[in-house]
Amino acid sequence: MSTRAQAPTDALEEVADRAFRLSVPALLGCTALLLLAIVASATQGAAGLPVEGVVRALVGGVPGIDLDQTLSSAQQAVLWQIRLPRTILAALVGASLAMAGAGYQGVFRNPLADPYLLGVSAGAGLGAVLALGFGLDLSWGPIAALPMAAFVGAVLAVTGSVLVARGSFRDPATLLLAGVAMAALFSATQTYALTRLDETRSREVLSWLFGRLATSGWGPVTLLLPYVLLAGAVLWLHARHLDVLRLGDDEARALGLSPARSRLVVVAAATLITAAAVSVSGLIAFVGLVTPHLVRLLVGHSYRLIVPLSAVLGAAFLATVDIGARTLVAPAELPVGVITAFVGAPFFCVVLWRRKVGM
Repeated sequence: MSTRAQAPTDALEEVADRAFRLSVPALLGCTALLLLAIVASATQGAAGLPVEGVVRALVGGVPGIDLDQTLSSAQQAVLWQIRLPRTILAALVGASLAMAGAGYQGVFRNPLADPYLLGVSAGAGLGAVLALGFGLDLSWGPIAALPMAAFVGAVLAVTGSVLVARGSFRDPATLLLAGVAMAALFSATQTYALTRLDETRSREVLSWLFGRLATSGWGPVTLLLPYVLLAGAVLWLHARHLDVLRLGDDEARALGLSPARSRLVVVAAATLITAAAVSVSGLIAFVGLVTPHLVRLLVGHSYRLIVPLSAVLGAAFLATVDIGARTLVAPAELPVGVITAFVGAPFFCVVLWRRKVGM
């Protein structure tokens, strides 16, 4: 190996080794937070459930473990058919957006990048407006019209961004500008469509646009889970590529990596997982932007740790936020995206202030 290639390799391995020394306590801490969030979310709500009973039910649900159950049949139904599906859905959406945010930040080498950067939110919003407001029916098999329309709209917006940029994954700045233009186009179309709706349908659309996790069963979970597993695995397997891309394209090529191909794969996986999450939850801001920053504060800048830890921490964060969405103004419910904005915006301002002070 040449001296030029050896230097970035040594720097990369030094960063990775330093990060992995913190990986075990960080992973244990994030996992503990996720488990606490799941239990807390399952016990909170209009029909309060006892913590001990919920823990017994959850542990007893593990194959091979048999525990005496203290919940009544009605409480068991509330737990397994209402609370737990919503909690797991919140965790999956949070993990999806956090992993996608980490992937986009690695591709664009910009900590300000988020999962909606290339027009996903605008495309999904337009699809939702057309489905809820104008009756567009793109349902397919078990997938209902709304999630399918939002998914298709999100994918079309990102595809448009890539086409406008002429597939230029060698120049992330060009792709970024194409995403801004495509997001503006889809947002303008969405706004015009909203003006054509009556008040009742407008409120329904706005409720979805602000983010919601209402579910009446395990359907949305089973819809999202395959995307989380598939796209999440791709992002995790390409985490080392993101570490190499941090060194610059020339160094990446010297190490035998194709920057354009790696960016294409990561953007495709991040877009797929974001579109799937948005299709079942609406637009939830700041999860994919803030969570990778929190992980960097814990373990440094190695994406081999940022990607998996962002998934766990993002799941814990959104499951916790959803408790507030259900209880702060009970019996009414706040859009979960409003709470993530209230939490995420001040945190992000602090991050920007600290970066400015450190310059």
